[in-house]
Amino acid sequence: MTRADAYALLTEYTENANLVKHALAVEAAMRTYARKFGEDEELWGIVGLLHDFDYERYPNLEEHPFRGVQILRQRGYPETVIRGVLAHAPHTGQPRDTLMEKTIFAVDELCGFLVACALVRPGKSIMGMEVKSVKKKLKDKAFARNVRREDIYQGAEELGVDLNEHLATCIQALEGIAGELGLDGSAA
Repeated sequence: MTRADAYALLTEYTENANLVKHALAVEAAMRTYARKFGEDEELWGIVGLLHDFDYERYPNLEEHPFRGVQILRQRGYPETVIRGVLAHAPHTGQPRDTLMEKTIFAVDELCGFLVACALVRPGKSIMGMEVKSVKKKLKDKAFARNVRREDIYQGAEELGVDLNEHLATCIQALEGIAGELGLDGSAA
């Protein structure tokens, strides 16, 4: 199980560039937290890459991420990866018992929200985004209305991380791959 294998699986099932970018964003946040917590960065990154790999083909709650889990099992992925993929989605009923499972839940919705915040900034850049501006957007229910704010708050709480610190950590993670995400200001 390598990052290259996981990326190949992601792109085999996902053609939408924005969904691939979301996977890359979640991977970056997972890797950042793995380093912060002294955990296995490769494993955590793979879970981030693969958490939504089946979503484009199976976008409804009855199938996602359950179809993906079947594929992962068929391809011999370890149970830790499978549990991580299940843990990102509350509707699966997968308990979030490990730090990795709590982290994937905590970063998934937040990464989507941070990208939305960056896209409305001058230059569509995440570079230099401030926590206070993200918190202001979180309070605006009309902004990125499909993002489940309760998941963002609950994720930080389950992770045992202050919300401000959580936002700053994820912003920093996405800044590190801003070019890959098209959020470095060069596309403006």
